[in-house]
Amino acid sequence: MYTLAPHIRQVETDYGLVLLDEVRGEYFNLNPSGLTVLRTLLTSGDPAEAVEALLREFSVDQAVAEADVTDVMNDMISAGILVPSRGPA
Repeated sequence: MYTLAPHIRQVETDYGLVLLDEVRGEYFNLNPSGLTVLRTLLTSGDPAEAVEALLREFSVDQAVAEADVTDVMNDMISAGILVPSRGPA
């Protein structure tokens, strides 16, 4: 499972999602497909489910959906936005 880092604020817009990193003062924009990937990762933690969500909601083929999920996931993790959630202690 994943969660947003505690210093990340989010605002949904008509065009996707804007994320603010309050520590770095940087903004990140996700388009609707990026938002679908992020939401799925936050709820299920499973990249395969994010691929399936993209295939259901957008007109893309399997290879494109897989690449998009990988890109969004890697970008959000490397930026410190998406972090592994801690399970019960």
